[in-house]
Amino acid sequence: MKAVGIIGAGGHARVVLDTARRAGWMVFGLFDADPARKGDTLDGALILGDDEDLLRRGPGSIRLANGIGAVPAIGDTGLGLRRKIFSTFSAAGFEFTPLAHPRATIALAVDLAAGAQVMAGAILQPGVRIGENAIVNTSACIDHDCDIGEHSHIAPGAVLCGGVKVGVSTYIGAGAVIQQGLSIGAGALIPAGSIVRRNVEPGETFLPRRGGKA
Repeated sequence: MKAVGIIGAGGHARVVLDTARRAGWMVFGLFDADPARKGDTLDGALILGDDEDLLRRGPGSIRLANGIGAVPAIGDTGLGLRRKIFSTFSAAGFEFTPLAHPRATIALAVDLAAGAQVMAGAILQPGVRIGENAIVNTSACIDHDCDIGEHSHIAPGAVLCGGVKVGVSTYIGAGAVIQQGLSIGAGALIPAGSIVRRNVEPGETFLPRRGGKA
């Protein structure tokens, strides 16, 4: 049986845990930054230790899934810790497995890179690429030929029409709609419920322009 360890033991880790189990993975255990949580459980999975405990096990011992999510704020996508965890453990030789919930709809011509995560109800159409460590969250819809950059987070219910390009470490909030063919720059933040009809610059927090036009 395939075995995976999850880094983190919070809300996103709980979703990753369920996704991994439903996708047929045996969850070896969880690792949390708080050493006081060692020995606790999360939905029946044991917290085996902290990040240092995992590093001491060595990269040949287990494949990993990133259970760190994001808490975005104006001017900050909140993805820094998730990216740091992925980079630190990848540099140490660990492999992150892509995970897809069995109730996601994923076309045959879709590329999921290392550590990419696709949650329940998401739809990925042909020609989509999901970069390393990126999240396509619950019921998000990614239409044909979209490219999602590494470490990005497409939040629940977001809709990306065809041919959208999303840069590295970008956060697209819940229920946001991105019209076809647009470019969302690296590190940009699209607040929940936004309707985006123009390109968004790198690092920009998207706000409608004066007159109410996006």
